[in-house]
Amino acid sequence: MKHSLPLVLALSLAACSQPAPPADNAPALGGDPIAARAVMIGTEGPSLPACSSISRVKDGGTDVYWAPGETRAVKAKLAGGAKVSLCEAADNDAWFGVVFAAPGTDQDMCGVGKSVPNAREYQGPCRWGWIKGGTVRLGA
Repeated sequence: MKHSLPLVLALSLAACSQPAPPADNAPALGGDPIAARAVMIGTEGPSLPACSSISRVKDGGTDVYWAPGETRAVKAKLAGGAKVSLCEAADNDAWFGVVFAAPGTDQDMCGVGKSVPNAREYQGPCRWGWIKGGTVRLGA
């Protein structure tokens, strides 16, 4: 029994130095890599609000995604009736870039009701993302 301790230690050390499993052992992820595309504000020019309208999410709610066309990673969930500011449309209105306040936060603090001098990426303080077209009541 006294001689088995070095053998156990040697086997333990050998196990630690094993290479990682090959990449083909990892689960496959379908589709392209997840992408993020910030929502643009001020695309209608400096004389109009940074985002075109306040709308409400239709009953049943909707998922918010990181980019138009990306449906694998949900960034947030919005309940039916939640207010969103529509800022940008993509893919023939199949997707809308929206800005929305966190629950319990005032929508007016998002700052998209005022004009901005140039079109730019929205950088806060509210949340932003992409929703599928047809999931909001426009101008509601």
